[in-house]
Amino acid sequence: MSTETNQFESHEEFMRRFLECQRELLRYVMYFVPNAHDARDVVQNTAIALWKKHEQYDPSVPFLPWACRFALNETRQFMRTDQRWNHFLDEETVHILAGRRQEILGELDERRIHLRECLRKLPEVHRAVVEGYYFNDVPIERLAESSQRSVEAIYKSLQRIRSTLMECVQRRQDATLGTES
Repeated sequence: MSTETNQFESHEEFMRRFLECQRELLRYVMYFVPNAHDARDVVQNTAIALWKKHEQYDPSVPFLPWACRFALNETRQFMRTDQRWNHFLDEETVHILAGRRQEILGELDERRIHLRECLRKLPEVHRAVVEGYYFNDVPIERLAESSQRSVEAIYKSLQRIRSTLMECVQRRQDATLGTES
């Protein structure tokens, strides 16, 4: 019974740690694999790989960097086996990107905070389009149908909203840098 209890606690602890960092793992994978569906598949494969090795995890070290190493390996495996991606990034480029991401991690976190604030400022109609497309994986055709607009109008709207968000994030980042000087 003691072994069974330990296995349950181990499983519970693993799940808690994994779920705490799952969104960050997805962001990490999407740095290399920009297609959200593919990135989610890579994160699922990462979860399986992590679970297979969970007994090797040292709880005295942060979980996320350990998990990111697995995610990077799963990303590389995905790129080798998926025909759409196997010529997109070579091993050296993936290695360079992983190092660069580590260098700018603080800036990425700051930009993510600014983006969240900018999203809140969008008109409800625009925010609904962004959330539907980027967060809920609603196909463009369904967004167009539900808003009674053409597919082209939704694409154009997303293009404008992305520009607006990019400008907003840049202004906020510039303002933050101006106050730190």
